[in-house]
Amino acid sequence: MRTVGTHVRGLRTPIIKEGDDLVQIIVSTLEKSLEEDNFELCEKDVLAVTESLVARARGNYVHIDQVAEEVREKFPEELGVVFPILSRNRFSLILKGIARAGRKIYMQLKYPDDEVGNPLLDEDKMHELGLNPWEDVLTEDDYREKFADFKHPFTGLNYVDLYREMAGDTEIEFIFSNNPTTILDYTKDVIAADIHTREQTKRLLKDNGGGRICGLDDLCAEKRPGVKGYNPEYGLLGSNKSREDVLKLFPRDGNVFVKKLQDAVADKFGVAPEVMIFADGAFKDPVGGIWELADPVVSPGYTSGLKGTPDEIKIKYLADNQYADLEGEELLELMRREIEVKDDDLVGREVAQGTTPRQLTDLLGSLCDLASGSGDRGTPLIHIQGYFDSLADD
Repeated sequence: MRTVGTHVRGLRTPIIKEGDDLVQIIVSTLEKSLEEDNFELCEKDVLAVTESLVARARGNYVHIDQVAEEVREKFPEELGVVFPILSRNRFSLILKGIARAGRKIYMQLKYPDDEVGNPLLDEDKMHELGLNPWEDVLTEDDYREKFADFKHPFTGLNYVDLYREMAGDTEIEFIFSNNPTTILDYTKDVIAADIHTREQTKRLLKDNGGGRICGLDDLCAEKRPGVKGYNPEYGLLGSNKSREDVLKLFPRDGNVFVKKLQDAVADKFGVAPEVMIFADGAFKDPVGGIWELADPVVSPGYTSGLKGTPDEIKIKYLADNQYADLEGEELLELMRREIEVKDDDLVGREVAQGTTPRQLTDLLGSLCDLASGSGDRGTPLIHIQGYFDSLADD
């Protein structure tokens, strides 16, 4: 029995700039890595590239003046913004663009945490004060009186202060409520700024008397004359701060890119690995309580072999139950046999209990996000080998 299963390598590429031929850069990087680390490319390997490289090479950027222009078109007067996440990198610059439209803003924030777990106030103090986050609506004066000294434990920022600063000279009024329809008491025209619950929020607003309703995914979603950046599927969702007045958008046409890269690798090396673009991983920090996934999806593009979910048996369950009296080679061979003859669909079966029925791209993307990091490592390209191997494989 070989002792090495899944192997993950972070590969270093040159610093990618707009207009670079990313496919050829990745092929060249892979060629150098194969020589340097003395490994072979195999079928069912996975080659994953961070979304940032794809968007930057394509030049998928938008100036906040474009955000302001679209907001002015959609909202002729005041507007509400409901459920944005608390983020310098993700939302603060979007807010700056919205404010530049010159409309009064009613900003409704979730409490005690935002959608992905960033704290807005001290939850223990909230309970001590007898506040019910599912019913009680707070004004900014209420917030200032009770929680003015609160700062995010990681960034050291008070996000109410930050967002007021981002609004500049534009009038902004804060409301604190977990019911999205609360915003309709202030204005009927609303931007739903949440990520994963946006469709439900937009539906609730429309069903309860909302007027002009859109989401961040509806802004910068169309190609416009003289504007290079847009994303027809996600709009501003998944965007990041690039410069003080420029946002990098989530990459578009991801499936076109991954197929092009897969074909280029196959032409060069005679092997066609699965290819995916990865964004934020789908995991939660157990200490800070923050859910990593601030992007709309983990993978905005992947080849066909990465569709679906794992269908695996729980080896330790079998070892502790029907094969509890066996050990050594006899136990190993029986385990291999169980894997070889398993059904194609194990959903709900006792033998599969405790396995992870998540999308392959979510699992792989989380692995890539952790392996790559977004800071000093400089490895935006990930090579995964043996992920689809099993104990039954030689």
